[in-house]
Amino acid sequence: MEKEKKIDEMKIKKDIWDVVSYIDSVFKDSIDLGASDIHIEPNEHFLLIRFRKDGDFLLHDKVDRENISWIITRLKVLAKIKIDENKKPQDGKVVYYYEKEKTNIDIRLSTLPTTYWEKVVMRILKQDANLTSIEALWLIDVNLEKVREALKSSYWIILVAWPTGSWKSTTLFGVLKNFNPLKYNISTLEDPIEYDIEYVNQSQVKPEIWYTFSSWLRSLVRQDPDIIMVWEIRDKETAVLAVEAALTWHLVLSTIHTNSAAGTVQRLINMGVEPFLLASAMKMVISQRLWKKICSWCKTEYKLKNYELIKVKDILWPIVWADNIDNITFYHWAWCDKCWKSGYKWRMWFHEVLVVWDFLEPMILERDSANNMKKLAIEHWMITMTQDALLKAVVWTTTVEEALKTI
Repeated sequence: MEKEKKIDEMKIKKDIWDVVSYIDSVFKDSIDLGASDIHIEPNEHFLLIRFRKDGDFLLHDKVDRENISWIITRLKVLAKIKIDENKKPQDGKVVYYYEKEKTNIDIRLSTLPTTYWEKVVMRILKQDANLTSIEALWLIDVNLEKVREALKSSYWIILVAWPTGSWKSTTLFGVLKNFNPLKYNISTLEDPIEYDIEYVNQSQVKPEIWYTFSSWLRSLVRQDPDIIMVWEIRDKETAVLAVEAALTWHLVLSTIHTNSAAGTVQRLINMGVEPFLLASAMKMVISQRLWKKICSWCKTEYKLKNYELIKVKDILWPIVWADNIDNITFYHWAWCDKCWKSGYKWRMWFHEVLVVWDFLEPMILERDSANNMKKLAIEHWMITMTQDALLKAVVWTTTVEEALKTI
């Protein structure tokens, strides 16, 4: 109801005068704010512009319907897509020069026909050199050590399991940054290319000319690669080729849509990868989710409610003594201008890292359930995502409330 009230209170901008300057200001405001996405949403009465920041929407502007055509057309021109096509979805890319940092920022654009006009969503692909390293991925020490150990291998397949919007590219490039590209032949196929890495052979998917993940993989194995990064495993053909590449002495990095680390094994088998190949090729699955990071400016001590304490003890008791949990100081938000009175500032990852040890191979060969694999992995000291989240609440980087959302 609060968001509806704010929308009603906003005045509809009747005339934007200069569409070029207006779109430029939208880009600038979103990047200044640290937004990840821009939503341009037409409805019966006006055009609504919203920014997504740290997972939440912030209202930006309301524009009169008379301006919709100008705004959408300008965005299409910038993205180099067809301005006269409004019956089909289109994808493109805008390159925006951000004056404040004297740099170009890529903005991925997607259009979708709706009842009243076309909706446009733009993902801001701002490169952050500080994030592209393993140490910056918010892995707890035990998981960080597992990843480092896995990357010592000359072959295998390592996957990042993710839902949309979990910053998979940042994790992939963080892992890739572990290698010196002058010592290896590293090749990537991406959709789109988000980070430029010197001395790495980066290539862009072009389905319109049949340059797909699977066709690229077939060609790449003749390029004498050491490390292969496939942006995403989307189908059986790509999955099988990636696994076969890993079995022929290549280290393969990729992502896949699954809800858990253990579920990734089952997903690949369901795609058509033979279990005996998977058991031999798979090394690790890093499952991750983006959650809110507590604002360091306004966080304040917080005493857990009884039901929260019971839940925390129940989840952490296998790895933390219950008596120690009683003595832990947790933090909560207090709201301030630095975090736009949300209590949170930026986001962080919660992880679940599954290493495919020998004890899991019989389960893979027998096509066992993801739940059984997860139970066995936990018995062998895999930290679950909820445990990982609560451990990050222990060190005051998030809240118990946010951590318990992972259950």
